[in-house]
Amino acid sequence: MVYNLEYNHPFFSRRCVLVTGPVIVGAGPSGLAVAAGLKQQGVPFVILEQADCIASLWQNRTYNRLKLHLPKQFCQLPLFPFPKHYPEYPTKFQFLEYLESYARKFEITPRFNESVQSAKYDETCGMWRLRVVTTSGGVVVSVMNYISRWLVVATGENAEKIVPDIEGLKEFGGSVMHACDYKSGKDFQYQNVLVVGCGNSGMEVSYDLCHHKANPLMVVRSSVHVLPRNIFGASTYGLAATMLNWMPVWMVDIVLVALSRLILGNLEKYGLKRPSIGPLQYKNTEGKTPVLDVGALHKIRSGEIKIVPGIKKLSRRRVEFVDGNVLDIDAVIFATGYCSNVPSWLKENEFFSREGTPVGKYPNGWKGKDGLYAVGFTNRGLAGASSDATRVSIDIGKLWKEETKKMKHSSVVLAGHRRCKSHV
Repeated sequence: MVYNLEYNHPFFSRRCVLVTGPVIVGAGPSGLAVAAGLKQQGVPFVILEQADCIASLWQNRTYNRLKLHLPKQFCQLPLFPFPKHYPEYPTKFQFLEYLESYARKFEITPRFNESVQSAKYDETCGMWRLRVVTTSGGVVVSVMNYISRWLVVATGENAEKIVPDIEGLKEFGGSVMHACDYKSGKDFQYQNVLVVGCGNSGMEVSYDLCHHKANPLMVVRSSVHVLPRNIFGASTYGLAATMLNWMPVWMVDIVLVALSRLILGNLEKYGLKRPSIGPLQYKNTEGKTPVLDVGALHKIRSGEIKIVPGIKKLSRRRVEFVDGNVLDIDAVIFATGYCSNVPSWLKENEFFSREGTPVGKYPNGWKGKDGLYAVGFTNRGLAGASSDATRVSIDIGKLWKEETKKMKHSSVVLAGHRRCKSHV
């Protein structure tokens, strides 16, 4: 239940919205999963989204060729499986259809164009206060406070793009964009395009550019694990997950690397050097997800995707690499990843790190103190987000029912006390 209040009290600044359940910040897959779990338990909530749609990262900041990197059974949200007719690796557009159906099924109606500017816990009254700006067409139309007992941070690890500061970038003169703004290679036909980054996005953008007759040059500055998406017909991710039930991480890594070399061959001669530790350990320690090949390696072997070293500087339509080579280029696409935006608005210093991720590691990074929760920060994709969303919704549901029961009991006692006094 939600109450609109007008108070002239220091805690309440002009218009306030009092939420009897939690406030969920973010209407991506993580926020939707928490909302669905709460709906199932009858817990009221408000879900705030700064964009004008659900899953804005998927809607507005992904390329058209994108498919889920993992099989659908590892990516579905709680309580609602993917349609049976979907392929093993659904497309971006199929995933968006699934999310829209998910929101309809659980009657989730986010408040769009509402951006949280700050969130702070008030120890005096034991409530979270969120300052929220509502916009329309990019113009601020209102500012209000949301007051809630619980706060769920579901903005995820990929809220803001990362663009490195490279010497000469301002003088480059050609097209410059982040991978989140890239849709298709059709606008880059016959152009020399420098793709900065060799993760899953960098590989797939380079692959897509080849299909549109562009000439991609992919910057590889450090070592990278490249694995086949499938091993002998089985999902590499699923195979790894199964082996982890019986084997330690280091042993699973040995098997994965051995099978990858058998299937993909020696990649070092193409400029792709593997890290000294295995792919799962590397992800756990460095946070870097291994690349699951969807066809880029074939283009690298054929020379259609050229591997180049780190960038020293850019100049007018040219790039100089750290090895001294200079090439003419027409465009630069930064596939350099994303970061959390939590530190910019959440006024809290213990649960989240300076980088905007929970200090506690998976599976213990979902719950803080004072009614603070986090979903979508596991670095384990949709599977990790779904797992945390289930924990969060169950925990809040239990607390909400306990507090509601106490409030009803207090009301009964108070009413009985008043009846007794009336007879005095």
